[in-house]
Amino acid sequence: MDLSTKYYVVESIDGDYAHLREDDSDGDKLVARALLPSEIMEGTKLKYEMLQYEIME
Repeated sequence: MDLSTKYYVVESIDGDYAHLREDDSDGDKLVARALLPSEIMEGTKLKYEMLQYEIME
């Protein structure tokens, strides 16, 4: 299991899902919004660590 820290940017929000782009990747990742902080918007930067997403200031 990979528990390393990863950084994402919210590319778009599509209903109950958000498309996240990893900083060093061209592809995106589809994540249920229930797993993300409720305050996210397009362009929000997120840190994924220890199985949790948090907004980066």
